[in-house]
Amino acid sequence: MIEPQLQVKIGDLKLKNPVITASGTFGYGLEFSSILDLSRLGGIVVKGISLEPMEGNPPPRIVETPCGMINSIGLANIGVERFLKEILPELNAFDTCIIVNIYGHSIKEYQELALRLKGVDGIDALEVNISCPNVEEGGMAFGVSPDSAFRVTEAVVKNTDKMVIVKLSPNVSDIREIGKAVEDAGADALSLINTLTAMSIDIETRRPRLSNIWGGLSGPAIRPIAVYMVYKVTDAVKIPVIGIGGIMNERDALEFLIAGASAIQVGTANFVDPLASIKIIDGLRDYCIKKGIRDIKSLIGSVKI
Repeated sequence: MIEPQLQVKIGDLKLKNPVITASGTFGYGLEFSSILDLSRLGGIVVKGISLEPMEGNPPPRIVETPCGMINSIGLANIGVERFLKEILPELNAFDTCIIVNIYGHSIKEYQELALRLKGVDGIDALEVNISCPNVEEGGMAFGVSPDSAFRVTEAVVKNTDKMVIVKLSPNVSDIREIGKAVEDAGADALSLINTLTAMSIDIETRRPRLSNIWGGLSGPAIRPIAVYMVYKVTDAVKIPVIGIGGIMNERDALEFLIAGASAIQVGTANFVDPLASIKIIDGLRDYCIKKGIRDIKSLIGSVKI
């Protein structure tokens, strides 16, 4: 039996396999270290980090839906200073790529975060969340306009020495336009999709089930949309794409790879099964062995139209 090669590259970033844990679903990574071997993962995207600590939205802030969940956590986190002092040193004990998800409410905040993380050892890449409200322009999310997506990406690229991955929102008229704008601004890669805006109502009380009224839908319910968007974006840009959205097992992951993604992120599945990412890695290996595939990279973009 020939052991298949699972290594992939996202720009200059080398991953031992294409399985990355998604931001906001895997904590800071350390929370899972007693359950699974973090060094087996291709990478970890830590939960979104802001300049200052954020408490997030009041509960209730998660509600289950058919084939998914809606969350309105509000990007709660400990802030960049505590992350660098308390979390990053422990994460660096593991042999996996560390990707730090960052967000801000103004371009200046993104710039300051990028500068604060510049030159810090042990961070392999930044993932830029552009689904946050732009308070300078009436609360519109950066990621819904090609112009604002370009400007925030450019600001991060100019102020960092890290690889820049921009996470795209699906709540747009044409995600390809946003992807191309971000590419033009200098991003090294894209990740998509973020959650879809959604709402759930309790028919007995007639009140929203979330304190914030609406939130982000994730899980298997959004996977076909995510696969479609990955396929369209990979055809529109030249930089690598990381696929996200309802990946529960290796078959789901394979859909994204075949559609054109160079790697995938596992999100909601972590809540259902904390070992989901490891099982997907093993499943990808077994699939390659069964199909006689020596290098998983041969599957990327292999969809037959």
